[in-house]
Amino acid sequence: MFNPFKDAMFTVTLKRLLLAAAVCLVSSGTLSAQDKEEITIHATAPSKPFPHFWEGMFGSGRAILSLRESYRNDLRAVKSVTDFRYVRFHAILHDELGVYNEDAHGEPVYNFNYIDDVYDGLLANGVRPVVEISFMPKKLAFNPDDLHPFWYKQNVSPPKSMARWDDLMTALGKHLVERYGIEEVSQWYFEVWNEPNIDFWGGIPRKESYFNLYAHTARDLKKVSPRLRVGGPATAAAAWIPDFLSYCSENHVPVDFVSTHAYANEPVKRLLGTDEVIAPEGRMGAVVAKVRHQIDASPIPHLPLLWTEWNVDPAHGARETPYVGPAVANVIRETDGMVDYLSFWTFSEVFEEGGPPNSPFHHFGLRAIGGINKPAFYDFALLHQLGDERIANDAHNVLVTRRFDGSIAIVLWNLVPPGESGHHKTITLHFDGVRANSSVSISCVDETHGNVIPFFKAMGSPNSPTQKQVQEFNDRSNPGPAERRVLERNSLTVTLGPNALYLLVVPAKQ
Repeated sequence: MFNPFKDAMFTVTLKRLLLAAAVCLVSSGTLSAQDKEEITIHATAPSKPFPHFWEGMFGSGRAILSLRESYRNDLRAVKSVTDFRYVRFHAILHDELGVYNEDAHGEPVYNFNYIDDVYDGLLANGVRPVVEISFMPKKLAFNPDDLHPFWYKQNVSPPKSMARWDDLMTALGKHLVERYGIEEVSQWYFEVWNEPNIDFWGGIPRKESYFNLYAHTARDLKKVSPRLRVGGPATAAAAWIPDFLSYCSENHVPVDFVSTHAYANEPVKRLLGTDEVIAPEGRMGAVVAKVRHQIDASPIPHLPLLWTEWNVDPAHGARETPYVGPAVANVIRETDGMVDYLSFWTFSEVFEEGGPPNSPFHHFGLRAIGGINKPAFYDFALLHQLGDERIANDAHNVLVTRRFDGSIAIVLWNLVPPGESGHHKTITLHFDGVRANSSVSISCVDETHGNVIPFFKAMGSPNSPTQKQVQEFNDRSNPGPAERRVLERNSLTVTLGPNALYLLVVPAKQ
């Protein structure tokens, strides 16, 4: 329920936001401090396939969270506006799922009932798993006390017996194939461990012991069926790729894909091993290109690349703001053609690495606690509407695509780094290859469209919003229907505020 005083404040804030909303809609360029740019769109130019690699896979917290209705609500919501097909999470072997035990004689006992609940729930909602094989059941651990500092205290030890690990992997693979069928499970991805190059793996030495674990796991799964897809090394900061592929080649270890992680805010030295000056907005493109080159120069070239964790720069709370959209769009532009999946971490803030959340926003997800749609949610919904063919364009703030019906879908952005105020940018688009005086639909996410934070603050920033308040947030922040315009002499001018993301759709030329 609204507090009357807070509700009055909310009304005043809403009026101010509505007055500012004209910034999203096209402008004649009357703002005083702004850049001006002209971009030509060749609508009939040759195109290349443009798979939506940024929205087919998302990350999330740990396996048991997927049994919560709040998690599944978020999954369904994100799937409704994206091409969400795979989800990855940690700790499918954690003791809270009861997978591995030992009887009074010390013999292994398996229980896959909770794993079945996890995967049944995903498949019922049209999403397949990336099976991240982690972490170590305590009774199988070489060191039962080797616990990670995360709130759920996962065990990061190697197994006490590699033979027992082999048996568990074989039993798990067989169980999944028997339950879901090889036609289904062959479409999953099996990723061995999580970030073994840092404190998520306690093997000594780290690299060699992980490679041994990977070899055993990959061979175990392939014995169940050669159609099961297995890969790694799932490293932090894009580490170990050349050594991993050389090891697999030299030892005839199966590998169907390469997976790794990096985040836009990580130091350049860590990601690239150089002292280059690269803004966070450009680091993902650089590190993905590095790994793609490493794979293609390896003894096992051209393997699929699954980037199973990434996110934009979190500085100044930027992940809660419209900055996410332009930052993601720029990464899409830079990594197109080099990566098969770019898995945003995470789709949901049902997430407990630091413990139960005490407020809705935690800087990772597309949706905040309670199902609040963040700007990132609307950004991904907008980017989903791009076509599946890309038309080349030299501008650094545009993606030009063609849809299956021949219409042209264009994304424009005005990227301003976190902590900088930025200014408006006026862009004039010149079209060739479209009908004269074509209609254009224009949608946007910016400070006043798709941005829930002002409404959340106006309502007093409740730590535990009611369902009614959440619905109010989502209703108020919804960007609304597209604006309709008409090309003038085959041109259109739009003015983008700082960190605005625009989608423009022009019908096919008849």
